[in-house]
Amino acid sequence: MTVRGASAAMPGHTNEIVVKAATRHVNAPIRVTIFGMRVALSIAGSDPTGGAGLQADLQVFRALGVHGAGVVTALTVQDSSKVHEVLPVFPNVVLAQLRKLFADFTPDAVKIGMLASDDVARMVELGLRSLGDAPGERPPIVLDPVFEASDGTRLLERRALAAIQDLVGVTTLITPNLSEAQALTGCDVSTEEGSQLAASALVMNLGAMAALVKGGHRDGPPHDLFAEREGGSVSFTWLEGERIAGEPVHGTGCALASAVTAELAKGASLRDAVDTSRQFVAKAIRNAKRLGKRARFLSYTSDDT
Repeated sequence: MTVRGASAAMPGHTNEIVVKAATRHVNAPIRVTIFGMRVALSIAGSDPTGGAGLQADLQVFRALGVHGAGVVTALTVQDSSKVHEVLPVFPNVVLAQLRKLFADFTPDAVKIGMLASDDVARMVELGLRSLGDAPGERPPIVLDPVFEASDGTRLLERRALAAIQDLVGVTTLITPNLSEAQALTGCDVSTEEGSQLAASALVMNLGAMAALVKGGHRDGPPHDLFAEREGGSVSFTWLEGERIAGEPVHGTGCALASAVTAELAKGASLRDAVDTSRQFVAKAIRNAKRLGKRARFLSYTSDDT
């Protein structure tokens, strides 16, 4: 169901780098296809288990047929049970990674995940300026605003909230869960109407082109809310979700945002990218396998059993 307005009711493998543009300015970065694939970039923290973070993003990119590039924002000490320690990368190193990468080529889409600190978040925002100031100049950018691990461990400094809010304004899509949407907007998201107000604020006040507020932590059906800017208003679409039985699964939020990024890199429309990615993650949850002492890990195989 789609409604409009902030107060509306719910209802060929190659080793060559191929230049895509025929002409360009001397020394300007170029958009490239690596190994015959589109390129998606993840800017995220490292998860040594491979279940979430940068490692998981690269797995999703590969599964969906795009080349994955990565800029590391933080190291974590964690296992399948919890995050034990977070170590942000030096902010100037993050900025240097981004600037060198963007001076070489422009990715087809960018995903931003865990940023850990205020300084790192601000360096990411500064680095993204190399891609252009106008939405038409930049590749699509998907922001997954990671604030806490599932065990409650903080993955972002509290003082970094304003820096994340600034980043929202350059994004094509932001994918917060309910608590992240509430933190970013100040809206009570305990009701569907409150979720719509938060999604509207993310788009109209903070400047995202669209928002996908994930409902997995909501009591009752885990429906997601997709909100998209249309001129001076926002359209809302509630996307039906289902609870898939089983033990906790690690990295679902990372997988959804990186899947959307991969689909956008391949040229899909935003809504098609969201729909395809939700199906992709649902299948990966059904195929999830236990690894380690606690969590199940998403499986991207073609086996439906």
